[in-house]
Amino acid sequence: MLDAKTIEAIADELLDAGRNRKPVPRLTARYPDMTVEDSYAVQQLWRRRNEEAGRTLVGRKIGLTSKAMQAATGITEPDYGAIFDDMVLETGCAVQWDKYTHPRVEVELAFVLKDALKGPGCTIFDVLNATDYVVPALEILDSRIEMEGRTIVDTIADNAAMGAMVVGGRPVKPDAVDLRWVSAILYKNQTVEETGVAAGVLDHPANGVHWLANKLAPHGDGMKAGDIILAGSFTRPLWVYKGDTVHADYGPLGVVTCQFE
Repeated sequence: MLDAKTIEAIADELLDAGRNRKPVPRLTARYPDMTVEDSYAVQQLWRRRNEEAGRTLVGRKIGLTSKAMQAATGITEPDYGAIFDDMVLETGCAVQWDKYTHPRVEVELAFVLKDALKGPGCTIFDVLNATDYVVPALEILDSRIEMEGRTIVDTIADNAAMGAMVVGGRPVKPDAVDLRWVSAILYKNQTVEETGVAAGVLDHPANGVHWLANKLAPHGDGMKAGDIILAGSFTRPLWVYKGDTVHADYGPLGVVTCQFE
């Protein structure tokens, strides 16, 4: 375990990297004994620093929900990060490509809560009962730590690589459709790049949400009414560059689009 002084130094280093858009050297190369618990301690302090600076926490993202991504990172469970108010964008928006480092895009569903969710013992049924509606979304991944050789320890400390999210399409009540079978076609510059089905997220996208409630419980934390929860990607990350237009077609649930400028 890292000492408190080192955790504070890393959190402040990542804050600076977010401001100047210069990724820091990989944490696990410099701190080979760094653990997942250390990473969440860094993330929690990073989040607190942002809140002290005036940003408002409006939700959480869940990452590494697919078996393929878990196998690639050598872990057996997802990870999570914070969503601040200035990270939530609307479909049709112009996104400043230079604001992010190595931006990538993923296709997801977002759960908007009408009731608080807390563990332990939170189930998928609790999630569905607490959800006001589910809406299509794109996640824009960002990197405050250099990409090559990253591990789950680096990613968690880096707020689970959360950059921003774009919300659009047609919000639906959680019982209005079979969420497992929500599918999407992801286009970049009018070319199909990825397709996916929401069952790829832990068999049901709500499963990640109750996992998160139970994961936060030992820290006395939870999710509150009105929170937005990005439930995890059901496509591979798509690299995007300046000038690219991204279009995700969710069929009956509508579309989400953005352009990188």
